[in-house]
Amino acid sequence: MRRVALARRHVAAAGLTLVLTALSAGLLVGGSNQAQLAALQAENDGLRAQNESYLLAAGELTNQITDLQAAISELDGLADLDPATRRAIDRLPAIVRARAMGGDVAVAAAQSVPLPSPAGTFGKLKDLLGSLADGLESARTHFEKQQALARATPAVWPVAGWLSSSYGNRKDPFTGAPDFHPGLDISANRGTPVRAPADGTVETAGVNGNYGRSVLLGHGFGLSTRFGHLSAYVVRSGQRVRRGDIIGYVGSTGRATSAHLHYEVLLNGAPINPLRLLTRP
Repeated sequence: MRRVALARRHVAAAGLTLVLTALSAGLLVGGSNQAQLAALQAENDGLRAQNESYLLAAGELTNQITDLQAAISELDGLADLDPATRRAIDRLPAIVRARAMGGDVAVAAAQSVPLPSPAGTFGKLKDLLGSLADGLESARTHFEKQQALARATPAVWPVAGWLSSSYGNRKDPFTGAPDFHPGLDISANRGTPVRAPADGTVETAGVNGNYGRSVLLGHGFGLSTRFGHLSAYVVRSGQRVRRGDIIGYVGSTGRATSAHLHYEVLLNGAPINPLRLLTRP
């Protein structure tokens, strides 16, 4: 054993040094932890804000996709024309079909380009969906005009009967002289219902010279139809009618030799051959 004598001031100085060293180390470690916590908190706040932004963008994209799906379903329905109506439209003069054209349907194409970040991805997707929406709106307009033209095309026979005189040159039934017949004569029993061959508006309904009791329907796109020699009419000027609605009854009023319907189709006021458009009873 060895005995070492230490002065009290040395022991006190050594103890104080140890205490100060420990305190300094603790303060340094604590300060470092506080700085790290602050940095992590700031990073977490930034990630939270970014996540909320992505969720909002994803919600907007979901809504756009839902709207596009609904628009596509609607266009599928609009594009579904029955074959007979399609044939009638194809036989219309080019000027009528041109009035119903809605322009070329826009087509959006996605390009393969590197996307720098999720934010860039959302931006590109939104741009693409926007282009698709514009294209679908253009297609919707086009198909709606096609549907309107289909409803306005006089493609059905206005009365059940038999054709007794065609469109074109013929002999006048009263004088025997050469004559131009601007429509069709469809023979039927007196009182047989006469129906609208397409949707339209009654332009005139009344007595009209050689036509006798007659009705003139306007269908839009420059198309109109005239019905003559009626025994009676059941519509009035300005009334909207739909294809198949009864507008009058077969008779022999005006310049007629027997009960029949005189039926005309006019384009911009000039007669065209109704047989070009009549595709079904």
